[in-house]
Parts: sequence; structure tokens; C-alpha cells
Amino acid sequence: MNSYRLQRLIPAVLLLGSLSPAVFARGGEHFQLYVSNERSADVTVIDAVDMKLIDTIAVGKRPRGIHVSTDGKRVYVALSGTPIAVPKFDANGNPVFQRGKDHDDDDGSQSDKSADGIGVIDVGQRKLTGKLLVGSDPEEFALSKSGHELYISNEDSKSASVVNLATGKIDHVIPIAQEPEGVATAPDGKSFYVTCEAGGEVFVIDTSSYQSIGHFTVPPRPRSMAFLPGAAIGFIPSELTGQLNVIDTTQYKVIKTIALPEGSRPMSVRLSPDGRKIYVSNGRAGTVSVIDSRSYELLNSIQVGTRPWGMAMSPDGKYLYTANGPSNDVSVIDLQTEKEIQRVKAGDSPWGITIVPR
Repeated sequence: MNSYRLQRLIPAVLLLGSLSPAVFARGGEHFQLYVSNERSADVTVIDAVDMKLIDTIAVGKRPRGIHVSTDGKRVYVALSGTPIAVPKFDANGNPVFQRGKDHDDDDGSQSDKSADGIGVIDVGQRKLTGKLLVGSDPEEFALSKSGHELYISNEDSKSASVVNLATGKIDHVIPIAQEPEGVATAPDGKSFYVTCEAGGEVFVIDTSSYQSIGHFTVPPRPRSMAFLPGAAIGFIPSELTGQLNVIDTTQYKVIKTIALPEGSRPMSVRLSPDGRKIYVSNGRAGTVSVIDSRSYELLNSIQVGTRPWGMAMSPDGKYLYTANGPSNDVSVIDLQTEKEIQRVKAGDSPWGITIVPR
């Protein structure tokens, strides 16, 4: 954009009360957001420069976890034929499972297992080109450090699967605990973590032996995990207690619990590129918490859309994006001002976001 156009554009945008991300220089960087929409069975593609919807890709039932391949040529999205159901809890806040009635029934009596898999989207064509069979009810997953494997949580079968992307086959199935959800590959690639909602159990799986080498618990409904750059520290949110757990990743234990603002139901965690700030999407609170990664002090609460779930950060670390389920949109947060500056419509019930370079 030349200086003359920029001078004319800025006053017009300021009249609208916020700056569009297109105004900020990106040094020629260009990328897109791929957003999984759990209820509309599709993926929304958004151009990150002008924040315009440029495509909608039909992918199959209940898309949730979504990640880009290491070469940026494919996007993988977890698909499930298990119906959405409202979870039930006991007096202590723990999930109650009713065999054959809830979405997490072991016999899968209400599930369309033919719909389960990891959908493969060709980024060049913006089209679903295949589906990997990866076990029952995949919800979240992570890529291996090499990009050659997927580590997958199989929500209703109490297991994690390892899929070889070269062969498209399951190489390993690892028994874990009830309702596995979040998956995260350790920074050194030597292990991956799986969080289990029901009992708050977290398993650490060795990526050579595919055996559990660590096992600890956090408060109920841990949803995801992220790691502090350059340190043996991880962060796991507990949705039901509104807390963020600080994990020693050498001893595999909780070393501190951070209380989030009242009403928080934390879902996703992201770290700033320099590792100084932690961002937590707070679900029903409609906010993103900003936390100092050294003092663990709450620095700010950023108001966004309704029930933010998945998050992604721009490659330059300037913007954070949240998938807002009930409001069917994506919030754009300027991380310099720590304010929401725009919302973009997505599909029905956005769940996850991944960044795709262009």
C-alpha cells in the first residue's frame, strides 16, 4: 500500500472506531485463517490482510481440531460422527457418563462411525481431498516435530492414536483414560501430552517407545496445553475450576495454579513469541486473559465474542484470533493495544483456528 493511499485510509478507518489489521505493515507477510465450524460441517477460509471471508469448504461431520502441515500445503481437520450433547455433572463438578445416552458412550450407539477421521484439505485447491482413518471420535491432535505423524485424541475410546502420514495408517494405539481431548507435542519432539477431561488426568507419551512416561492430574476438564519457549514449563487450563495450571515438564507435575477472573471457563492457551505473555481463552466469560509468564500476574482481560474457544496467533505475533462458538464469528485482537479491533463472520459454531501461509 503506498503512502498516499495509507494517508487517505487511516482517517476513514478511525471514524469507524478501530483500525483494521490491513492498516498495519506486515513486511509483505500474507496468510490465511482456516476456521473449523463444528455445527455447519465446514471450514471457513479468511484472508488475514483484509479479514474477508474468501471460501467455505465442506469437510464432513463435526469438524473440531484443525492444524496446518509443516510445509503449509495441507490442512488437517478432525471429524466426528458422534453427536453433540450437553455434558452432565455431579455435585463436585465431575462429568457424569451414561452409557448409551451421552455423546461419550462407549458403545457408540448413536454415532456415525463412518464419519470419523482426519479430513485432508489441499490448500492450493481449497478442497477436501481425502480422509485419514484414525480411530474413533477424534477431537484434537498435534503434528509430530518432523511433521510425519499425527498424535490424536480418540474421545470416546479412552485412547490416543499415532498416524503415519506417509502411509495414512495407524501405527500405534495407546490406552489412556476417559474422554481424552487436548494434544500437544513437546518442544523437543520427544514426547506428546494428552489431557483427559473426565478425571483431569494428563498422560505424557514417549515418541520413540509410544509408552506413557508421565501421568499426573489437574482439576476437572483440562482442555489444551501450551509450552513456555526455552523453559521446561507448560500450561494447562482447567475449565470447571477456572484455573490455569503451571506444569514442570521434567518432573511431570503441577507446580502452581493460577486463578483466572470469576466466571472464566478456560479453553485454549497461547504464548507470545518472546514467551513473556500467556493468553487464555475463557469460554463462557467471553474474554481472553493476559498473564505475565514470569510473575503469573493477571495483566488484562480482553473482551471478545461469545464463548471463545480455539485461538491462533499471527506469525509476526501482532494479532491473536479467537473462534467464538455461539456468536459464529472470529475476533481479531491487536496485541499491542490488547483490544478487540474486528470481528469476522465464520460458519456455525467456530471451534478451532489454524494459520496458513500464502
